[in-house]
This record gives sequence, structure tokens and C-alpha cells, in this order.
Amino acid sequence: MATQRAQLLSALLIGLSGVMALPAAASEMGRKGAEVYCFMRESGNPHNVSWDAAYARIKRQGSGLFKTSPKHAAVLITESVVTDRKTFGNCGKYLGALYNGSQVVGEEIDTDVSGGADTNADSSSDRYSY
Repeated sequence: MATQRAQLLSALLIGLSGVMALPAAASEMGRKGAEVYCFMRESGNPHNVSWDAAYARIKRQGSGLFKTSPKHAAVLITESVVTDRKTFGNCGKYLGALYNGSQVVGEEIDTDVSGGADTNADSSSDRYSY
């Protein structure tokens, strides 16, 4: 009876330790993705190139059964930048591009109302599609 309790307790502790490690792993994935994204953006690369590289890094870090979605990867990067402002000090101005596609927060948008080009001309493609 005592042996069964010890085995059950051991199994429970092993299971809980695996669950407790998930947030730490996600945090590490986000930090590594933020390092790539912020470094590339601060080096003058456009959003799409920087995002592709950061998302690839996050996907490679994941060891789970399911792939990290692009939307979750964007949240991981944002959380890392906001949490560690000293490391990613100048990167905050690029975070909006993870959600709305503009290159820099506050970037001027050409709003030609005389029938010019539509700013959402390619609204059929989802930037976070797999």
C-alpha cells in the first residue's frame, strides 16, 4: 500500500513538473524570438523579413506536439519586449507591426481619398496563416 502511494505521488510530481515547465519554455521561446525580431528591425530590415526569421526561431524552439501559431508567437515576442524593457529598449516602436502590419508605430499612412489605391487591397491574405 505504501509502495503504491509512493508510485502515485512520484507520477503526480513528474506530471506537475512537466506542466510547470511549460510557461518557462514559452517565455524562453518568446525571448529568443524577440531577440531576432528586434535585432533585425533595429538593423533596418523590414517587418516581413524580421517576422519570418523570428517566427522560424520560435517554431524551432518548440518541442511540443503542436506547432506554435503565428498569433501566439506575436504575443510571446510582445510579452518578452514589455517584460524586459532594458534588453529590448528600442523595440517597442516595432510591436504594432506584429498586429497591424505597419512598419513603425506612428508611421504616416497615405490616405488618398480621391479614388487612389486602397490601403487594404490584399485583405484576402491572412498574415498569420500557416
